[in-house]
Amino acid sequence: MLALLVDTATAAVTVGVAEIITPSDVTVRARHVVVDARRHGEALAPGITAALADAGVTAGQLSAIVAGVGPGPFTGLRVGLVTASAMSDALGIPAYPVCSLDGLVTPGRPTLVATDARRREVYWATYDATGARVHGPDVAKPADLRVRLDTGELGEGLLAVGNGAALYADQLGLPVGEPLYPDVAVLARITAARILSGAPAEPLTPLYLRRPDAVEPGAAKSVLR
Repeated sequence: MLALLVDTATAAVTVGVAEIITPSDVTVRARHVVVDARRHGEALAPGITAALADAGVTAGQLSAIVAGVGPGPFTGLRVGLVTASAMSDALGIPAYPVCSLDGLVTPGRPTLVATDARRREVYWATYDATGARVHGPDVAKPADLRVRLDTGELGEGLLAVGNGAALYADQLGLPVGEPLYPDVAVLARITAARILSGAPAEPLTPLYLRRPDAVEPGAAKSVLR
């Protein structure tokens, strides 16, 4: 079974096509990644077209769509979820959500995932050595997260991954590894069992965790004194 994987919760516009063979056997047929925090809208559709072409398949051959639902900045995240929902409806195939932070985790070592949330904050979550999420997702300033790390509250021997971990490595005080952005192979493995079983589609509900940067304008101020 073939799945299209999409994530726009970070600065990377990540698209891939994976063949789901068994719940533990997933082959990535194509991946297309553009890192540009300001071009999600422009880069996603060409990325999907390129990934399908590289995989040698058409949209009509897809069995499912997987979308990272964040946490992430409002505008970029919405681009991916609206596109995934529209394709799911148009093709008549199920869409499945994945926490985007989960898409950076490779089992084998306790991990802190931290992505850039702007405003000098990170979106974060921690995972045990099996890849199971233990804390989060949440949003915090790196200095506040460091306090919790230093007390051992969030675990011991953590490896930090994600672009937020790299950006604030000095403040977090953890060894930093890869990936920096969600990996299509991980997204595919997380959803493989759902796809193969033909599980019902699930709502692609975004994890914003905070209000968007844009706010409605207040009442106009009087110019009269």
